[in-house]
Amino acid sequence: KLATMKMLLSLIALLSAALLADAAPPTCYSRVLSLSKEITESFKELQTSKAVDSCVETLPKLYLDIHNYCVLAKLRDFVAYPRCERVLEVSELKEKARSLYTIMISYCRRDLVFLTDDCSALENPILPPIESS
Repeated sequence: KLATMKMLLSLIALLSAALLADAAPPTCYSRVLSLSKEITESFKELQTSKAVDSCVETLPKLYLDIHNYCVLAKLRDFVAYPRCERVLEVSELKEKARSLYTIMISYCRRDLVFLTDDCSALENPILPPIESS
């Protein structure tokens, strides 16, 4: 009985530790990374959506790499782009881009490391090959 009780307590302790590890607050870096991926994905969806206004085609490209210093200028340009205000999805995307920019220059300024400043890489990103099924 004692061995079973010790094993049960060990299992409870292990599961509790796993739950606590999952509940850890996100770091600045992880928040910036996840938000940049979310924005990039939303932009791709917006570009491929048939129901959206034609002005979406004129928007600046929005591929984000938070390790590229040029991402700050890319975010500023996207947020300041004067067209498509009437398209709700674009306004929401601009708001997310504004938030990411603010987080990067204010809250996470000291936590981020830029590995490059290759602005053309944000215009024509090298995408991973599409796997054929």
